[in-house]
Amino acid sequence: MSFTIPHEHPALPGHFPGSPLVPAVVLIDHATEAARAAFACGRLTAILRAKFLAPVRPGETVLLGFARRADSAIAITGTRDGVTAFTIEARFAA
Repeated sequence: MSFTIPHEHPALPGHFPGSPLVPAVVLIDHATEAARAAFACGRLTAILRAKFLAPVRPGETVLLGFARRADSAIAITGTRDGVTAFTIEARFAA
Protein backbone atom coordinates (compact mmCIF):
# COMPACT_ATOMS: atom_id res chain seq x y z
CA MET A 1 0.00 0.00 0.00
CA SER A 2 1.28 3.51 -0.70
CA PHE A 3 0.26 7.15 -0.76
CA THR A 4 1.54 10.44 -2.17
CA ILE A 5 0.74 13.86 -0.74
CA PRO A 6 0.19 16.32 -3.60
CA HIS A 7 1.89 19.71 -3.72
CA GLU A 8 -1.58 21.31 -3.43
CA HIS A 9 -2.43 19.70 -0.07
CA PRO A 10 -3.97 22.37 2.22
CA ALA A 11 -1.57 21.58 5.11
CA LEU A 12 1.53 22.51 3.11
CA PRO A 13 1.43 26.32 2.79
CA GLY A 14 3.59 27.72 5.57
CA HIS A 15 5.04 24.33 6.42
CA PHE A 16 8.36 25.54 5.40
CA PRO A 17 8.11 27.96 2.50
CA GLY A 18 10.73 27.26 -0.13
CA SER A 19 11.38 23.77 1.24
CA PRO A 20 7.98 22.17 1.95
CA LEU A 21 7.68 19.12 4.20
CA VAL A 22 4.62 16.98 4.76
CA PRO A 23 3.54 17.58 8.39
CA ALA A 24 3.68 14.61 10.75
CA VAL A 25 -0.06 14.80 11.43
CA VAL A 26 -0.76 14.28 7.71
CA LEU A 27 1.59 11.26 7.60
CA ILE A 28 -0.05 9.78 10.70
CA ASP A 29 -3.52 10.31 9.26
CA HIS A 30 -2.74 8.63 5.93
CA ALA A 31 -0.78 5.77 7.51
CA THR A 32 -3.37 4.93 10.18
CA GLU A 33 -6.27 5.11 7.71
CA ALA A 34 -4.39 2.67 5.46
CA ALA A 35 -3.80 0.35 8.44
CA ARG A 36 -7.51 0.48 9.33
CA ALA A 37 -8.36 -0.55 5.78
CA ALA A 38 -5.71 -3.30 5.66
CA PHE A 39 -6.83 -4.89 8.94
CA ALA A 40 -10.55 -3.95 8.86
CA CYS A 41 -10.17 -2.19 12.22
CA GLY A 42 -12.41 0.26 13.98
CA ARG A 43 -11.49 3.84 14.74
CA LEU A 44 -8.02 4.88 15.88
CA THR A 45 -7.90 4.91 19.69
CA ALA A 46 -4.22 5.60 20.44
CA ILE A 47 -0.87 6.43 18.94
CA LEU A 48 1.47 4.48 21.19
CA ARG A 49 4.65 5.69 19.53
CA ALA A 50 5.65 7.70 16.48
CA LYS A 51 9.19 8.34 15.24
CA PHE A 52 10.01 10.49 12.23
CA LEU A 53 13.38 9.58 10.82
CA ALA A 54 13.53 11.27 7.41
CA PRO A 55 11.54 14.07 5.78
CA VAL A 56 8.74 13.40 3.32
CA ARG A 57 8.23 16.07 0.70
CA PRO A 58 5.13 16.70 -1.38
CA GLY A 59 5.01 14.45 -4.45
CA GLU A 60 7.10 11.66 -2.88
CA THR A 61 5.50 8.24 -2.70
CA VAL A 62 5.45 6.61 0.73
CA LEU A 63 5.31 2.80 0.80
CA LEU A 64 3.65 1.34 3.89
CA GLY A 65 4.37 -1.88 5.73
CA PHE A 66 2.19 -3.25 8.52
CA ALA A 67 2.58 -5.83 11.28
CA ARG A 68 0.09 -6.80 13.98
CA ARG A 69 1.82 -7.04 17.34
CA ALA A 70 1.03 -9.56 20.07
CA ASP A 71 -0.69 -6.83 22.13
CA SER A 72 -3.05 -6.19 19.17
CA ALA A 73 -1.43 -2.88 18.24
CA ILE A 74 -0.39 -2.36 14.63
CA ALA A 75 3.16 -1.36 13.74
CA ILE A 76 3.35 0.82 10.63
CA THR A 77 6.52 1.62 8.70
CA GLY A 78 6.65 4.28 6.00
CA THR A 79 9.51 4.36 3.52
CA ARG A 80 10.30 6.68 0.64
CA ASP A 81 13.04 6.07 -1.90
CA GLY A 82 14.17 3.04 0.13
CA VAL A 83 14.67 5.11 3.31
CA THR A 84 12.58 4.62 6.45
CA ALA A 85 10.79 7.93 6.93
CA PHE A 86 8.66 7.03 9.96
CA THR A 87 7.46 4.28 12.27
CA ILE A 88 4.15 4.36 14.10
CA GLU A 89 2.60 2.03 16.64
CA ALA A 90 -1.15 2.47 16.85
CA ARG A 91 -4.13 0.89 18.55
CA PHE A 92 -7.62 0.70 17.00
CA ALA A 93 -11.07 -0.22 18.27
CA ALA A 94 -12.20 -3.77 17.46
